[in-house]
Amino acid sequence: MKLLANFLCVFLILALAHADHHGDHSSDLPDRCEGLEMDAAVVNEDGVPYFFKGHFLFKGFDGKAEMSNESFAELDDDHKVGHVDAAFRMHNEDSPDEHDRIFFFLDHKVYSYYDHKLEDGYPKDISEVFPGIPDHLEAAVQCPHPDCDEDSVIFFKGHDIYHYHVKSKAVDKKEFKTMPNCTSAFHYMGHYYCFHGHMFSKFDPMTGEVNGTYPKEAIDFFMKCSKFGDNSDNLDRERCSRVHLDAITSDDAGDIYAFRGNFFLNTHYENHTMTAETIGHAFKELQNDVDAVFSYNSHLYMIKDDQVYAYKVSNPHTLAEGFPKPIKEELGLEGPIDAAFVCEDHHIAHLIKGEHMFDVELNETPRVATNERTIGLFKKVDAAMCGPKGVKVVVGNHYYQFDSIALLVGAKAIPEQHRVAMDLFGCDH
Repeated sequence: MKLLANFLCVFLILALAHADHHGDHSSDLPDRCEGLEMDAAVVNEDGVPYFFKGHFLFKGFDGKAEMSNESFAELDDDHKVGHVDAAFRMHNEDSPDEHDRIFFFLDHKVYSYYDHKLEDGYPKDISEVFPGIPDHLEAAVQCPHPDCDEDSVIFFKGHDIYHYHVKSKAVDKKEFKTMPNCTSAFHYMGHYYCFHGHMFSKFDPMTGEVNGTYPKEAIDFFMKCSKFGDNSDNLDRERCSRVHLDAITSDDAGDIYAFRGNFFLNTHYENHTMTAETIGHAFKELQNDVDAVFSYNSHLYMIKDDQVYAYKVSNPHTLAEGFPKPIKEELGLEGPIDAAFVCEDHHIAHLIKGEHMFDVELNETPRVATNERTIGLFKKVDAAMCGPKGVKVVVGNHYYQFDSIALLVGAKAIPEQHRVAMDLFGCDH
């Protein structure tokens, strides 16, 4: 019995050591909506932001944290390192050996990943790969030409700023006196962001100058949360959030309804004003997280999970009798639905599910989803709406304009990108 007890004790010790060796911190997951100070930020090759905190990684703007070594296993090989110091993605088509590589900096080492695989020979000393750049960095971001005089990487360490020129490997040391010390930084949607604490500031990569009303709360614009701070400006946040829309439509009067998380943005066509409020306040039966929406016959048809809610457009919006109804019963298609829209003077709801689009004739009973077609340009559509100028398809932070449904289905190349926040909602930052 004593021998068995000793064996169990040794087994338990080894098991705990194994768990610690592999960074088992899953019981202590951080919450992105608590206003965390991120250690590093980088945008991957698909345009998805990665935020690092300690041993954890947040992918995109919503969802729970996961262990960073699940995506980048070798980052956990040196167990004395508690977190990633800095990270950036190299965009350099002139150098195939560097293009689309994500570089991570941990203490005095740099790791280079391509397609989430560590490249041969890494990790290496920072001084070997980026001569003139110090160890123990705090942030890094690439600055391509013409944003910088030439293709560069900006490294941050305290008040010291290092512009590393990619081609010549020359280093210019600067001091951005008007900008706070960055704990992480990244280049996103054409702008440069410095994260400091749970705040962020937009800055000029050449001078460090910060223009506009900054700092701002990072979770307001870079996270999809159910609640925001008491001082959060709902209208400014919803207009300028970098988080993708869940659904969008315009009603018979030309007013636009754009849904994201717990809130929706309403642009009023007649007086050119804009408001933002909670979904639960205007559509109390829904509360949050709309999957898709379309406007038809003075009603907003709002799809969530496997249900359809039809609201009379009025003040206040009222749920039509008999709703909610199952999607299958009302529209003849199993959920989930990613996006939906109805074009002017038509009675056909176009439902997008994954890479496929279906047509539902709304004047018929029962309604049936027919005419299945493939949308070859996009793997996933976040939202879509139709108007006098055609169809707007929202994917991430951008929308794409198609003059007709036929062009959307038959297009072989992605058209010009338009920014949702700035080009659709007039955000100025």
